[in-house]
Amino acid sequence: MQYIILGLILMILMLLYFKVADRFNIIDKPNQRSSHTEITLRGGGIIFWFSALLYFVQNIESNFFFFAGITLVSLVSFWDDIQSLSNKVRISIHFLAITLVFYDLDLFTSMPIWWIFISYVLAIGLINAYNFMDGINGITGLYTLVVLGSLLYVNTKVQLFTDGTFVKYGMIASLVFLFFNYRKKAKCFAGDVGSIAIAFWVIYLVLKLILMTNSLIWLLFLAVYGVDAVCTILHRLYLKQNIFEAHRLHFYQILSNEYKIQHRLVSLYYGVVQIVVSILVILLYQKINDYILFAIIIIPLLLMYSIKFYLINKSNLRLTV
Repeated sequence: MQYIILGLILMILMLLYFKVADRFNIIDKPNQRSSHTEITLRGGGIIFWFSALLYFVQNIESNFFFFAGITLVSLVSFWDDIQSLSNKVRISIHFLAITLVFYDLDLFTSMPIWWIFISYVLAIGLINAYNFMDGINGITGLYTLVVLGSLLYVNTKVQLFTDGTFVKYGMIASLVFLFFNYRKKAKCFAGDVGSIAIAFWVIYLVLKLILMTNSLIWLLFLAVYGVDAVCTILHRLYLKQNIFEAHRLHFYQILSNEYKIQHRLVSLYYGVVQIVVSILVILLYQKINDYILFAIIIIPLLLMYSIKFYLINKSNLRLTV
C-alpha cells in the first residue's frame, strides 16, 4: 500500500509539473541532431527529485547529505534545462554534490588520496555519461529500473548495504516517469534534471555497495551505458569534435536515427542486455577473479559496440548511391 500511495502522489506531482512546464514554456525543440521530431515538455525527470524528497522527509537524519547532493545537481540541471549554463558551473556543482556523498560515506578517512581522486573522476564521469545516454523515449527509465532492480536484489539476497525502501523509491519514480515517457509520442522528456538526478542516486548506491563488499565489480551494473558512453567519447575525440555538443553518434542513435528502429524497441534492447550483464555479475560474484569477470563482460560489449562502425559505413554508402 505504501508504494501505491507513493506512485499516486508522484503521478499527481508529475501532472502538476506539466501545467507549470506548459505555462512557462519549458519545452524541448528538436534540431538536426535530435532523435525526436516534435516539440515536447522537458524536465519530467524532476519526478526523481520529488521521490528523493518524499523519502528524505521520512528519513531526515540518515539521508541528509544524499538529499543535499541530489538537490544541488537537480537545481543546476533544471536551470540548465531552462537556460544553458557553462560546463564549468555544472561540473563545479557536481563536484560539490559528490563531495557531500563522499563525506557521508567516510571516503575521506577510509581511502588514500589517489583513490579519492579516481573516485571523483569516475563519479562525475558516470553522472555525465548517464546524461549523454538520455536521448530516446524510455531509455533512461528502463535502464534505471534494471540497475535499481539489480541493486535491490543484491541488497536482499547477497549483501545488505542500504535501506531497501530507498531503492524502491527510485524504482517507483522510474515507473511513473515511464508511464509518460515510454510512448511513441512521449508526453515529456527527462531533461538534464532527470538524467543527472537519477544518475546521482544510482552512483550513490553503487558506491555504497562497492565500499561494503570491497569489490569494484558492481560498476558492471552500469556496463552497457558505460561502454557506449566512453567509446562514443573516444570516437568523437578521434574525430576532433567537442564532446559537450549535441551529436548522433551513440550506438542507440545510429539504430534509431539511421536505421529507423523504433525508439522504445532500442531502449528495450539496452535494458535487456544490461539485465543479462547484471545476472552474470550476480552469479559469478566471488566465484571468479574480478579482473576476469570484467573481461567476460566488457569484451563482448566492446564487440557489440564495434558493430556501430559497420552500420555507419553502410549508412554512408547507402546515402552516396
